[in-house]
Amino acid sequence: MRIEIKKFGDILTSRPAGKEAYLSARAYILPKESDEEIILDFEGVKVLSPSWGDECISKVMEEYPGKTSFDHTENPSVQATLDILKRSSSK
Repeated sequence: MRIEIKKFGDILTSRPAGKEAYLSARAYILPKESDEEIILDFEGVKVLSPSWGDECISKVMEEYPGKTSFDHTENPSVQATLDILKRSSSK
């Protein structure tokens, strides 16, 4: 399943907004079974902060361990945030 992150906005910066995005995705987008691969597509995202990522992306990674991958991550803020999230999830 491919999820276009830009549907949540192109500037993703606050913890409350990240939590709201995760809860919305969990209720309406994410599959109920955790065996399906999840591709998070960052095309069109201009800014991704670690706080938003921690509240949304980290939760998706926890719910779908080993099944979450990323696409269109060329944006420097997306790259930096994903690096931080990957490091903190491996602890």
